[in-house]
Amino acid sequence: MYIETITMSKEIKIKRGKDIRLVGSADKINANALHAETVALKPSDFIGIRPKMLVKEGDVVKAGTPLFFDKNHENVKFVAPLSGTVAEIKRGAKRVILEVIIKADKETVYEKHNVADVKGMNGEQVKEVMMASGLWPMVRQRPFDVIANPNEEPKAIFISAFDSSPLAPDYDFILHGQDTAFQAGIEAISKLTAGKVHLNVRGNVKADDVFINAKGVQINKFTGPHPAGNVGVQMHHVDPIGKGESIWFVNPQDVATIGKFFISGQFDASRIIALAGSEVSTPKYYRTVLGAPASTILNGNTKEGSKRFISGNILTGTRIEDNGYVGFYDHQISVLPENHEPEFFGWIAPNFGKWSASRALFSWLTPNKEYKLDTKMNGEERAYVVTGQYEAVFPFEIYPQQLVKSIMIDDVESMEELGIYEVAPEDFALCEVVCTSKMPVQSIVRNGLEKLRIESL
Repeated sequence: MYIETITMSKEIKIKRGKDIRLVGSADKINANALHAETVALKPSDFIGIRPKMLVKEGDVVKAGTPLFFDKNHENVKFVAPLSGTVAEIKRGAKRVILEVIIKADKETVYEKHNVADVKGMNGEQVKEVMMASGLWPMVRQRPFDVIANPNEEPKAIFISAFDSSPLAPDYDFILHGQDTAFQAGIEAISKLTAGKVHLNVRGNVKADDVFINAKGVQINKFTGPHPAGNVGVQMHHVDPIGKGESIWFVNPQDVATIGKFFISGQFDASRIIALAGSEVSTPKYYRTVLGAPASTILNGNTKEGSKRFISGNILTGTRIEDNGYVGFYDHQISVLPENHEPEFFGWIAPNFGKWSASRALFSWLTPNKEYKLDTKMNGEERAYVVTGQYEAVFPFEIYPQQLVKSIMIDDVESMEELGIYEVAPEDFALCEVVCTSKMPVQSIVRNGLEKLRIESL
């Protein structure tokens, strides 16, 4: 499956999967988003936490001031991205906290932390600093695809330096020139494990120097179609998770954020977001802040007509309004045409300009063509039948459809035997795309993971 090199790195070729090439990828141009008059932190972005508010409406906060903590782990704080005033604590049914909205100051004022040189700190000290400063939510874990449990130690930490999903941001471009911050972040998170820190890059192109020159990591090279960039796929082929084990992972942009904090002692929530999609007039990258309103990035840069705005990529992202807030873990906004109109003749028509995962249409003859896809489902949920479609796009040594069925019938023993601890909903996104039965596979997998997570508490 892989080839050992003299540096102990691994070169891995992913054969199963599917690239979906779409019109509207972001040009490598950095622009400044509009000043965010408000920013929001959404507890719904953090699966499994029980938020307890530390502020109330009208309170004045700085960038880095704790807004709420997790009742399950009271030391894990969630902090304000910018300074300002708590404008609204939006609640839903049963008073569930939906958003904590901050009216931002024109000039950002930061909470200042006295941080020692990370090289002289041990793992517990780094962990305490990260939990108190609001950095800890950036560290997530498998199994369960949730914020890492600070009471455990992972056997390894993974960083995927590339994203293979449709219209994905280019981390080589985003992180270019941030060598110092990225290396400082590596030094901090490496203290959290006695195992290796795996930095995974795309194997068929030269990665940026910020990744190639990183110290204290094992650099692995991956080639192949999506989902080669998914961290779960990379774990499966480099260091699979067994029952009772955990592996943590961090987004490369978050690694730089962690590094900036250990250099300056300030929570710097700046972030670069890719605005992409066929309905964007000029797709490009925008400098903004974590939790910014999408409107400050869109800023009239979309085409006329009905559109769907997605925080994240089109396969796994969350639908938002044009004035909604970008999710904590999202590094792109995707804009697609909204379409619910019936189509004359449907699939019976020749459909020369349509994309298909199978050879039912002619798109297989032009694999490098970019397509303009809309939000039409082209059908509804049907009988769940075995077709072999999942296996063609699922690069795990796991039986995907059998795992999904075991989740649907709440067969915990089968779930464990079939490898549920290794996967997350995003790993099944392509299964959902090719599914003849139109099953909401990602939701089903999330429900299964939540069942096991709750039982493990």
